[in-house]
Amino acid sequence: MRILFWIALALLIYFAVRSKLRALAHRQKAAQERAEAEQRSQALGEGEQMTSCAHCHVYFPASEAVRADGQDFCSPAHVRLPPQ
Repeated sequence: MRILFWIALALLIYFAVRSKLRALAHRQKAAQERAEAEQRSQALGEGEQMTSCAHCHVYFPASEAVRADGQDFCSPAHVRLPPQ
């Protein structure tokens, strides 16, 4: 009877320590993911200005725009087509 008590106590201690170690690892992983996300957001900065194509009205970065006749187009092919 006494041996069952010691086995149960050892199992209880084992599972308690295991639970604490898993919780600690989870917190460290979450903190690392938050730090990485913050670094990515700082690296991206504020973002880029968006514009829409005068023909198909798709939004795209303004730095990729093809400008003609005072309007922005998404590709050289759409420059040749009439604005809608």
